[in-house]
Amino acid sequence: MIERLERAFALSEKGARDMIKGFAACTVHNLSLFIPVSILYFLVTDLLQGTLTGHGIWYAAACIASVFLIMISYRWVYRATYFSTYIESGVRRVSIAEKLRKIPLSYFGKKDLADITSTIMSDAATLETGLSHWVPELVGAMISTTIAAISILFFDVRMGLAVLWPLPVAILIVILSRNVQHGLSKRSMDAKMESADGIQECIETMRDLKSCNAEHLYLEGLFRKIDRVERRAIISEVGTAVFVVSASFILKMGIGTVALTGSILLASGKIDVLTFFLYLLIVSRIYDPLQSSLQNLAAVISLRTNVERMDEILFHPLQEGCRSLTNNGYDIEFKDVHFGYGGKEEVLSGVSFTAKQGEVTALVGPSGGGKTTVSRLAARFWDIQSGEITVGGMDIGNTDPEALLSLYSIVFQDVTLFDNTIMENIRIGRRGASDEEVIEAGKLAQCLPFVEKLENGWNTMIGENGCELSGGERQRISIARAFLKNAPIILLDEATASLDAENETEIQKALSGLIRNKTVLVIAHRMRTVENADRIIVLSGGRVAEQGTPSNLMAKKGIFSHMVELQKESSEWKL
Repeated sequence: MIERLERAFALSEKGARDMIKGFAACTVHNLSLFIPVSILYFLVTDLLQGTLTGHGIWYAAACIASVFLIMISYRWVYRATYFSTYIESGVRRVSIAEKLRKIPLSYFGKKDLADITSTIMSDAATLETGLSHWVPELVGAMISTTIAAISILFFDVRMGLAVLWPLPVAILIVILSRNVQHGLSKRSMDAKMESADGIQECIETMRDLKSCNAEHLYLEGLFRKIDRVERRAIISEVGTAVFVVSASFILKMGIGTVALTGSILLASGKIDVLTFFLYLLIVSRIYDPLQSSLQNLAAVISLRTNVERMDEILFHPLQEGCRSLTNNGYDIEFKDVHFGYGGKEEVLSGVSFTAKQGEVTALVGPSGGGKTTVSRLAARFWDIQSGEITVGGMDIGNTDPEALLSLYSIVFQDVTLFDNTIMENIRIGRRGASDEEVIEAGKLAQCLPFVEKLENGWNTMIGENGCELSGGERQRISIARAFLKNAPIILLDEATASLDAENETEIQKALSGLIRNKTVLVIAHRMRTVENADRIIVLSGGRVAEQGTPSNLMAKKGIFSHMVELQKESSEWKL
């Protein structure tokens, strides 16, 4: 049962156990609300029979005791449902964050940022509400109603059936609507995600939209997406209401059934007035928790969509491996590597080469040839379909990704910065580095010229993703991280693409010191960036078309030689 609850509601083991306690608390609380009905029944009995004398003190004590019992049971409900759920909600969000830290980066290639953010925030909040307000009350109401039903059936079967017949019918109506409501909920969620993606894309691309005078055209499409969210929400609410209102109507019919059945039995002398009165009291009470529970049942069914989105993350396969590194040196070797994103059409087909320690290996070739893919696979951002990639003889496919990445300093073409100071953005390269070490790394990356112009220097806040800085300045901070980390393997993906010629030359001089005795894998489109590389790998169509020293490849008059000649021609082009 614990495992079923964990999977059904994206719970931890403790959260599942706490939910069972919540079920028990709600059941006890619902049953405690029947106590005043019993007291009233016995009070009326004594009044009619004239035996109230001497019992007044006991009724007063019973009323006080029932109030305290209801208060205590409600406090238990609060702690067992709301309080426990809020703790579990925090555990769930941390679990998702931990899972996102460990799952393969290929997952993020398939998911939009808005979708993942919605799962962490919106879906988690919806589950928090559902597991604190809906599920325990629903289960508690069903258990307490079952117990009450058995009791009143023993007291009088005919009147008991008159009270209870609407319950299974009403519940059956909502349960049978499960697939319909799940479909409505899923389509509503799809519309919300489409709208969220559109809003995020609009914000991120507003500069390009304005420069092309295309913002009005884009916003027209975005407004249609927002309107669709509204339509889907209305349809979903109406679809739910059809079943819930129908079920509630059936429940209300139970009151009429009890009144009619009781009147007939009373007129025929088969029951007395007190029994009739008792069942009128019961029917006024027994439907109350179930009335809200039917609405909760519909809400619980709609939770299925949120849970599925949550479970997609929580149960996604991990990239795992040995945390102890067994490499002998830092040579990177690709052996007949085949790879395709999502297992689809191959991007790399039989790629084999070695990037040796102490040498600079450059990856060049036409766009779409697989250069960036090779660099990502070298750091195990994705797992290959076949072949082998080793670092110092160690198969990286059997190595824990976090342990493996301790060997790498990586400078991406697309720089990611945080809304923090320049100092802290560089310190990402090595946590715990002193301010002096951070500043020295920044100087090596040629950050000092622009930092000196800022009012707060190294402690200047740079905005979201470094929006206060130019592209070249952002690139230099990324390079400074690599200097600070000072790992034995360096991956440079167009590391100097955003720099002017002067700064590029200065940083290349600094990189020369950084890469000494290290394994360096460089991706570049500008041939002047790789003209001094020790070895060049030419990738074309996902295969190694050529490899060798720059001079040897120039002599072959192949792809590399052709690329060099084309760039020389383009450099001489004039307006």
